[in-house]
Amino acid sequence: MSFCETDVFTTDESREILSAARCHGLGLRVHADQLTLSGGAKLASELNAATADHLEHTDAAGITALKTGKVQPVLLPGSVYALGSHQYPPAREMIDAGLAVVLATDFNPGSSPTPSMPMILSLACTQMKMTPAEAITAATINAAYTLGRGDEIGSLERGKRADFVIHDCEDYRELAYFFGVEHAELVYTSGQLAFSRSVSEARP
Repeated sequence: MSFCETDVFTTDESREILSAARCHGLGLRVHADQLTLSGGAKLASELNAATADHLEHTDAAGITALKTGKVQPVLLPGSVYALGSHQYPPAREMIDAGLAVVLATDFNPGSSPTPSMPMILSLACTQMKMTPAEAITAATINAAYTLGRGDEIGSLERGKRADFVIHDCEDYRELAYFFGVEHAELVYTSGQLAFSRSVSEARP
């Protein structure tokens, strides 16, 4: 990944870094247009990167470029919130353009100190005008495809690995509605119980 930003790596520097990475057999991802409209989205399209991440300042031309280059946008609203910014990525415009938007936490101590995906779902719905269904899709199956693993994880389908969470909710929309609330009751990985809230809370 190259952090394509005026005060970090310029577009030309990022192109050089990413081209070298490709020559060594690495996949390409671009940290794009977070702080300014730096041209990162267009560069990601030019190089056919797997993803362009952040995209807070991406404009209509950048969205068109992402669509043309088949680049998946990875949106990280937690960093916008934590930095006290009001410039959220234009998720609605991206979805309307036919892009398979992805949501992630960007969990890091510098700009997004949260591992909470329910919080990210809430920000996506309240600040980026995504529907709860769109947000959950962006956090699961769309995310799986950015890793090249959409055929084995990311949704409950025959033949896929049984990784899933059972939440204490009456409706899936509650996941995004109740922010700051931990809904997970049971977590399964490969079909095996990995976490139970009742067991965890019973321990001294």
